[in-house]
Amino acid sequence: MESVTETLNGIAEAVNSDQALLRRGRYVDLEFLLAIGDAGYFVAVCKGRVDSVTPGPALLRPWRFAIHIESDAWRQFRQPMPRPGYHDLFAMCKLGVARIEGDIHPLMANLRYFKELLAKRCQSEISEAIHGR
Repeated sequence: MESVTETLNGIAEAVNSDQALLRRGRYVDLEFLLAIGDAGYFVAVCKGRVDSVTPGPALLRPWRFAIHIESDAWRQFRQPMPRPGYHDLFAMCKLGVARIEGDIHPLMANLRYFKELLAKRCQSEISEAIHGR
């Protein structure tokens, strides 16, 4: 199983090679915090491209909005076929295993982009799901 950092870098690569998703996010220019368990990751998006994924403490850097997801919920969300309640960011919020804070306007204005970004599968995950490796 990949580390969260490897998974997020794989997601960034997959997003940046998806022309339809880049077009959908062409007006997104911001940095948001994605916190998985106790670890924070700053995701910088410029014109829909994920420019960087930087691990680090949440208190030392500004972000537009933050998405906090419990470690176990993240693992379940990243499954090829997540269980009901773990299939979507807002479903996880309803269960109390995720929360969103900050200026949520850019998130809501570009909701499909961000949902697709979080759910994006990198090539190794697709291969693992297909071949069971």
